[in-house]
Amino acid sequence: MIKLYWCAQTRAMRAIWLLEELGVDYELVPVDVRAGERPADFIKASPMGKVPAIQDGDVAVSDSATIALYLADKYTDAGLAPAVTAPDRADYLYWMLYTPGVIEPAMAEKFSDMPANKLAHGWGDFPTMVQVLEDRLKDREWIMGDHFTAADVLIGSSLNFMRMFGIMPDSDVLNAYTDRCVARPAFTAAMAKDAAGA
Repeated sequence: MIKLYWCAQTRAMRAIWLLEELGVDYELVPVDVRAGERPADFIKASPMGKVPAIQDGDVAVSDSATIALYLADKYTDAGLAPAVTAPDRADYLYWMLYTPGVIEPAMAEKFSDMPANKLAHGWGDFPTMVQVLEDRLKDREWIMGDHFTAADVLIGSSLNFMRMFGIMPDSDVLNAYTDRCVARPAFTAAMAKDAAGA
């Protein structure tokens, strides 16, 4: 069974949501990273001491995007990732890495009032990050079109986080997409587990 190292109200909720979408058995292993708790087995799975991290037999994976890539490719029957040889695989990989590579740095820029430098920063800036998402989603139900993928778990959770913390722009497109994400039964189940800690 997959062990998910987890702390409530962190990025680890993404991994719970993904596991719920996949319909696989897993065990939540609480780690209070806020209190500095770093058990040895957790550090083996996550050298940076960050959640989420998983232990899947002999395989340890940390970082929510890496976990999503690994699990969506392992459990292909769930249909959350295009096949490695599929024509849209490269596009999917771009959107899988959009959260850690663009959204999260742009959010950090926004939260910290860092001066935007669209030319020097690899993520561009917060307004550009938002515009690219709006352009992508304006005529699509999900980030890859009409089919929900692991990329939606990462992007949808980030937009929900932005909405919770009041930095979501006034965007009908992004709000409608976020509403579709949080309406999914797997998201609801994940939120309940995250809140209950079980």
